[in-house]
Amino acid sequence: MSDFLKQFGEDLKTNVPGFIAVSVAEIRSGISYHSQSAVADFDPELASAFNLEVVKAKMNAIKALSLNQEIDNIMITLTSQIHIIDISDNGEYFIYLAVDSTKANLGMTKSILNKYKKEIAHKL
Repeated sequence: MSDFLKQFGEDLKTNVPGFIAVSVAEIRSGISYHSQSAVADFDPELASAFNLEVVKAKMNAIKALSLNQEIDNIMITLTSQIHIIDISDNGEYFIYLAVDSTKANLGMTKSILNKYKKEIAHKL
């Protein structure tokens, strides 16, 4: 598992333009299985803890509205950053990724995340 997550982090850092940070966490417990940051003062584990609350709030809203839907991803656009919360195919984990919005290529980023979110569901 750790080799897979280490490779995952390095792949994102190398291939996602504007990479700032990434974390992989379990939705049920909030445990972070991997975190990595290219910016010294950006704590991806702390960011994941707060974004877990966003995921849970959205799941509660879906349930309250009786929607027959699942979250694929949540994108939050800040002044100079884009934060993506991508839910694994089995709905048990999420990938939190922060990128610099002036450098990011969202098509490439989402393509890489889609590849890994399928694998995360099977390897964690």
